[in-house]
Amino acid sequence: MTVFDVLSMLCGLALFLFGMEVMSDALKKSAGNRLKMIMEKMTAGPVRGFLLGTVVTAIMQSCSATTVMVVGFVNSGTMTLSQSVGVIMGANVGAGITAWITGLSGIGAGEGAVAALQWLKPMSWMPILALVGIGLLTFGKHGRRRDVGNVMLGFSVLMVGMELMSDSVAGLSQSEAFCNVLTAFDNPILGLLAGTIVTALIQSSGASVGILQSLTASGLITCGAAVPIVMGQNIGTCITALLSSAGAGKNGKRAALIHLYYNVIAAVVLLTVFVIVKALVPLTFLESIVGPFGIALIHTVFKILSVILFVPFTKQLEKLAVISVKGEDNAAASLLDERLFKTPAVAVQRAAEVTGQMETVAYESMLAAMKMLYAFDQKTADQINDMEEQADQFEDGLGSYLVKMNSQELDEEDSREVTKLLHVISDFERISDHAANLVDSSQELFDKKITFSDSAKHEIEVLFAALADILERTHEAYQSNNPVMAARVEPLEQTIDGLCDTIRSNHIARLQSNECTIEHGFVLSDILTNCERVSDHCSNIAGLIIEMTKFDELKLHEYLRTVKAGEEEFTVEFNEDKAKYSL
Repeated sequence: MTVFDVLSMLCGLALFLFGMEVMSDALKKSAGNRLKMIMEKMTAGPVRGFLLGTVVTAIMQSCSATTVMVVGFVNSGTMTLSQSVGVIMGANVGAGITAWITGLSGIGAGEGAVAALQWLKPMSWMPILALVGIGLLTFGKHGRRRDVGNVMLGFSVLMVGMELMSDSVAGLSQSEAFCNVLTAFDNPILGLLAGTIVTALIQSSGASVGILQSLTASGLITCGAAVPIVMGQNIGTCITALLSSAGAGKNGKRAALIHLYYNVIAAVVLLTVFVIVKALVPLTFLESIVGPFGIALIHTVFKILSVILFVPFTKQLEKLAVISVKGEDNAAASLLDERLFKTPAVAVQRAAEVTGQMETVAYESMLAAMKMLYAFDQKTADQINDMEEQADQFEDGLGSYLVKMNSQELDEEDSREVTKLLHVISDFERISDHAANLVDSSQELFDKKITFSDSAKHEIEVLFAALADILERTHEAYQSNNPVMAARVEPLEQTIDGLCDTIRSNHIARLQSNECTIEHGFVLSDILTNCERVSDHCSNIAGLIIEMTKFDELKLHEYLRTVKAGEEEFTVEFNEDKAKYSL
């Protein structure tokens, strides 16, 4: 083997790794919406978790990416540790598909291959795939077409790399030194260690298996030697999840350990069985030379046997991880885990879920504040103030997370969603602030023993009923992303503005007739201002939902001006709300 063969092999390895990275990233982006839907169901039972883990890994072509996602989900509380076991087992099975894809390089190999079979060999049709891919990438106007183009180009580069590696090692059968190295791998322990170390270094079992498949071109790798190497490759792939769990909470670390224990125990048990059976039974096929598809078959069989081995012991596997990392997880574990940035579509979905939690906090705090205006209760006041602090923490965390997410490669739909979230979190935070302000007004009424007149109480009750209604409409519209319900918010916001103006005028009249005092007016003014501001924020949120749904652009103020100009539907709704909340 000359120095040029070595350089050719290294070039092939570089192209292979690059092609796999490009293809995997493009698959993640093009499958963004499907990943979101799959993620929503990932917290189901163990069987469904197993199937979903298999599908996600098959889509992303990366077991490491899936397990890193699982660490992020467990760390953020989206998934329980128990639920992660099934997903991790499924991810290991799904990774076997990569080996079958890279095994295509072995189709049509050999001088006796018929012409029809030669056309199935990837290098025969790869130029066509590459041309279509570069065409989609160059002329594709839409993100999805460009993603498909990247998948095609990544796959083309990957297969070219496989071909280069295979060609460069084809002559190694004449090298005595190389033969001695491969002979050493007939020792199961050395084979296991070799597979583990190589895979850990390149942090990809798919790439490691592809390298092994290319080495089969030398005609020196037997089926018996390949088995322990493949087992070691499955252990080595755990390094990525372990590294990613370094900054995670206790449950995140436990999820990474479940992945490690699963592969280590499976490899040790199955390798022991393999050695014993090999010693007792003369399995002649183990001495036969293995090809790329043979490696893929060994890879898949090992993964299936691992699942069968662990199905009765999933609870024990979880307990082993809990014993290894003792103690309770920190309650302040991050709801937003940056490990999910590896799959931007999933990270955006998680940010949307946390924003939904923030909206619920703001909604419930405002309803609670209105209920205690005339019946101040310190315990309830403390709870509302705690919710306000919680909303502040949500805004800080989400704001930082979303800004960082903007630096990721997002498709058009995810980019719009991030823009929407960045706008609404400030509205939610301000609503919770106004709830805390109402608590202050309630305490002032209580401490100073201020009592409003019956007419003022009635007016505030009507105003609060209208405010509760607009909060309910906004809550339903946001949680279900319902533009029809959102369209009912703006007419009610106008009604609330009118109510506040009328109440102010009535207060002046009562002040002139000595029914109220200036001190009453200060508190009333604060209450009215907070109610107006809350309805304004509801209007902002609803308008944003409609704009992003209808026009996919952020033209909120232009939209609101159009609505307020007097559209027929708006006028009908406005008159109904005005009659319903009449003083």
